[in-house]
Amino acid sequence: MTKPLANRIALVTGASRGIGYATAIALAKAGAHIVATARTQGGLEELDDEIRKDGGSATLVPLNLTDSDGIARLGAGLHERYGKLDILVGNAGVLGPSSPIGHIELKTFTDVMAVNVSANFQLIRCMEPLLKQSDAGRAVFITSGAANKATAYVSPYAASKAALETLARAWAQETANTKLRVNLFNPGPVRTRMRATLMPGEDPATLDTPEQVAEFIVPLCAPDWTETGKFYDYKSRTLMSFRAPA
Repeated sequence: MTKPLANRIALVTGASRGIGYATAIALAKAGAHIVATARTQGGLEELDDEIRKDGGSATLVPLNLTDSDGIARLGAGLHERYGKLDILVGNAGVLGPSSPIGHIELKTFTDVMAVNVSANFQLIRCMEPLLKQSDAGRAVFITSGAANKATAYVSPYAASKAALETLARAWAQETANTKLRVNLFNPGPVRTRMRATLMPGEDPATLDTPEQVAEFIVPLCAPDWTETGKFYDYKSRTLMSFRAPA
């Protein structure tokens, strides 16, 4: 039986653990060849082993996403090897400090923005030409409820996710008349290392796993997905439109 993502090339950032790891495996099971990026070589090798167990294939790219030239080189390499990119999952992100704004150093703030916003900006710049070469380019960025709640004590993270949402929405409008579809995905509380860092007293058994979440990301990456500029909320299983504050 033909897999729904057969012969499609999927770039997943932050793929060495958590939601990125689970999404890469889920996309591979659906037939996509995975281009996996992360800072840790060991985590990528574990991912490769899991993907190959199910007969899938992956290309591993150890990369710190603050290396903007590295992202550009990755885009050039994908162009040379495949001539296109079908799927971009912008998952990589950092939580940053849990502290009042006045106690946060400027460098700490800019470090969070570098990974959560600037890296995705560079990914968009470098991958858009490749995604437009696809017959159905799909981009999904992982966001957070902290963006619209303006959650206290995680202001760099909340601000970065709000910026990411605006960036993705603007890109969706710019590409609305093309075959490219751009959307945001909010997983909510999930059993990840980041969540455990933020909420150390929480029982992880009460949370859904990254594998459960990933199953809902895959449809947004499929050629038959037609919506763009939308926000998928995993907790409510709802596709939402953005609107001005009431």
